[in-house]
Amino acid sequence: MCGRYTITISLEELMVRYMIDETMVPYHRPKYNVAPSQLVFAVIHDGQRNRLGELKWGLVPPWADDPKIGFMMINARAETAASKPAFREPLRRKRCIIPADGFYEWKKDAGGKNKQPMRIVKRDRSVFSMAGLYEIWQSPAGEKISSCTILTTEPNEVVAPIHDRMPVILRPEDEALWLNRGMQDPDKLAALFVPYPDREIEAYPVGAAVGNVRNDEPSLILPRQSDGQMELW
Repeated sequence: MCGRYTITISLEELMVRYMIDETMVPYHRPKYNVAPSQLVFAVIHDGQRNRLGELKWGLVPPWADDPKIGFMMINARAETAASKPAFREPLRRKRCIIPADGFYEWKKDAGGKNKQPMRIVKRDRSVFSMAGLYEIWQSPAGEKISSCTILTTEPNEVVAPIHDRMPVILRPEDEALWLNRGMQDPDKLAALFVPYPDREIEAYPVGAAVGNVRNDEPSLILPRQSDGQMELW
């Protein structure tokens, strides 16, 4: 599962990273605790160029009677997405990238009663691309909701002691293929659904304040100290 993440760089840096000339997004501030149901940045390709916009996190299928179903669809298992009614068509035709520079998971202690929040990042602290799917839902009254989900896969060796799933993180060289609308073969896309390389990832403990979605400040990503040393996994 991926239920919280961070995106702390500027809008301008995002546009450079994804080669975007212009965007309709009016404003962006660093986000240290992105949560489901919020509007999140997403990159799509319109057939000519990359575009950056905002989608509601929690996919609402076009056939849904109630948009609240999105709360149950913040993630999609990559291994089964091609066979699920909610994700089958988006996997073929409506793929997106969700930019992030870290994500959170909660690690159970030996007794299984307490959980330590962990932030997982690239070792170089750079932005990475989570594989996403998007849809557009419209109510009988004409209300439209553009929403998304994040694909997950098996964890690598860094994440495995923390959680049994991790987001599908695309290698930079695979991003164009993922966004290519002409690629509609799920079998060929399945090769991208592998755990991100262990050597490029690290995890560190953070404070309990991240557990409250109302908290969103730089202190959330500071390492929790232990005997004056930062703990790394």
